[in-house]
Amino acid sequence: MLKRLFSKQNRALLSELVRTDFKLRYQGSVLGYLWSLLRPLLIFVILYFVFVKFLKLGNGVPHYPVYLLLGIVVWNFFVEMTVQSTSSVVGRGDLIRKIRIPRWMVVFSTSFSALINLALNLVVVAVFMAINHVEIRNTLLLAAPILLEIYIFALGISFLLAALFVKFRDISYIWEVLLQAGFYATPILYPLSRIPSIAFQKIIMLNPMAQAVQDIRFALITHQTTTIYSLYRNNYLIIVPFIVVVLFLFLGVFYFKMQSKYFAENI
Repeated sequence: MLKRLFSKQNRALLSELVRTDFKLRYQGSVLGYLWSLLRPLLIFVILYFVFVKFLKLGNGVPHYPVYLLLGIVVWNFFVEMTVQSTSSVVGRGDLIRKIRIPRWMVVFSTSFSALINLALNLVVVAVFMAINHVEIRNTLLLAAPILLEIYIFALGISFLLAALFVKFRDISYIWEVLLQAGFYATPILYPLSRIPSIAFQKIIMLNPMAQAVQDIRFALITHQTTTIYSLYRNNYLIIVPFIVVVLFLFLGVFYFKMQSKYFAENI
């Protein structure tokens, strides 16, 4: 099955879609691809001065500037992948109507574009880690499976949003509102330890993005980071975020596959 999905022809088509998507995204821009690096850095600078310098939210957290930057980069990857995928099928409507192209490939192409930006941004994070003398630990190896978890979660949501958007164009506005709420509900700007209620901390950490952001900070920046494992210890609720990720993947793929046969006539 996988061999057929990723046949030589499909790989070539996917590669072309990724290149086209990446070029079109920055077409007409003076700085072009540099925006993929500048955007998270500019957001980081603004948030750093507001929340670190003025509100002092990062007091007591080792290497908090890098801690904050890593959270922003990971969150932006999730946002970029889901937002770009929402309109991906509709945006490729002419191609879908003219060529017999696997529908899933359109969503995959936008996810690969987001992965390219993530890789570039992680290089910037690595530079900041070196400047701030962040100690490199063996937990560095945990970053890869954590990022894979985020990718799978975002991919499931992307398939669901892309299929829904074909019928309901309002879904993009709804998702933007949910992302804004999710940004503040996820401990990106503030350390989770600043929330006085342990019970509320535990509820927040059931969100896969909160769990993943904290885990990757633990792996790369500081072991003083509060993680779902330190909150729940041996409790079975530790697996809840991972169950949510798998459920969204299956739900997204199932709904996308069910609706894909009607895409050409509904776009």
